[in-house]
Amino acid sequence: MSLKKGLFMLLFALLVTNITQAQANLLNATIPEEIGVKTEEQLAADNDKPLPYGFIDDRDILWSKMVWEYIDLNEKINLPYYYPADTSNINSDRRSLYDTLLRGIKRGDIVDVYDDSYFVDKLSLKEIKSRLSKIDTTDVGIDKLNLGEQLLEEDIDVRDLQSADIEGFRIKGLYYFDKRQGELKYRLLGVAPVSPDVQFIDDTEGGDLANMVDLFWVWYPGIRDIMHEMKVFNSKNSAYPLSFDLLLNARRFNAIIYREENVYGNRDISEYVKNNALFQVLESHKIKEKIRNYELDMWNY
Repeated sequence: MSLKKGLFMLLFALLVTNITQAQANLLNATIPEEIGVKTEEQLAADNDKPLPYGFIDDRDILWSKMVWEYIDLNEKINLPYYYPADTSNINSDRRSLYDTLLRGIKRGDIVDVYDDSYFVDKLSLKEIKSRLSKIDTTDVGIDKLNLGEQLLEEDIDVRDLQSADIEGFRIKGLYYFDKRQGELKYRLLGVAPVSPDVQFIDDTEGGDLANMVDLFWVWYPGIRDIMHEMKVFNSKNSAYPLSFDLLLNARRFNAIIYREENVYGNRDISEYVKNNALFQVLESHKIKEKIRNYELDMWNY
C-alpha cells in the first residue's frame, strides 16, 4: 500500500468516525427521540476523548513566558464562543462557552473555580452566583416600603447575567520552548468570562476593557473533557462539529495581549502605556512578535 493511499484511508476513517459521532443515529431514527441515541456497538467503540497533553519535564523547558490575553467576542472570528446567545429554541448539546462553563459549575463537574488568574482563592457556588445576579427593589416597591407596606414578589427585580451580556474572555497561558521537540509551544492554563459589573450593567452601555470585570477564573487543564464534549457549529461542514477544546488549544481565535509576566509585578500594558489605545495595541503586538522571534532566533547560528 502506497503512503498516499494509506493517508487517504486514515483521513476517510477519521471523517466517518466524526460524522457518526456528530449525527448519531440520525438517518436510522424512526422517531425524533431516537436521534442522538447511540447503539450499544457505537458506545463500545466510542473512544472520543480530548488529545492528552504530553508530559513536559521542567528540564526540557529552555525558555518560557506567561501572558494574559483578551478575546473580544465582537470580532467575527470569535463568534463561535459567543453563540448561541439564546438557547430557548436550540438543542441542549449546543451552548456558548459561557453557558458551558456555568452549566458545568452548577452541576458540580467544574470545581476548580478561582477569584483571579493566580488560582489561589477558590470560589464557592454561592459566591459565584452572587457575581452573576442583581436583586433590586422596583420604584413601586420603594414606595411601599416608605408607606410601611409589605413587598410582593413583583416588587423585587432580579437581573441575571445572560450569555448575551458576556463581552469577551480573558485567558492565561504559557509560551515555552521545548528543547526536546525543538519548537515553541503554547499551553492554555485558565479562562475567565468578562462582562460589565452586574450591579451596574443596566446603567451603562458596556465600555472598554478597563471597565469590565472577571466573573470567575477556571483552571483549564481540569475541564478539557467538558470542553471536548460540547460541540461548536462548523459552518463549513455541519456533519463535523468542532469542540471548544479543539478551538482553544488550536488557538482558533483572535486575542490581544494585555499583560505579560515582568519584574513590575506583572502589571498590565494599560498601566505603563496610559490613555492611548493605539500605543497599547502596538505594545501588545510588540510582545507577541518578541515571542515569535524567539523560536526563529533559536535556529540562527
